Amino acid sequence: MIITYITGVNIIAFLIMGIDKQKAKKETYRIPERTLWGLAILGGAFGVWAGMRSFHHKTKHRSFVIGIPVLIILQAVFSFSLL
Repeated sequence: MIITYITGVNIIAFLIMGIDKQKAKKETYRIPERTLWGLAILGGAFGVWAGMRSFHHKTKHRSFVIGIPVLIILQAVFSFSLL
């Protein structure tokens, strides 16, 4: 059940990063950064990171470049501690 949740939130985070990148290109209403961070904190950090790399999105934002990998490490440590 938890694996399904983690997989789902990461897929959603990845897709949201792609959608936000498209919105940025079209200069339309954007998805707030707090939404992206919220998804990352809720377990979607890897999805956000994969979206950053795939779509070249938020790669100049220091908070994302440093913060998302740190969050991935913290989530990995937490996940392994549950095992």
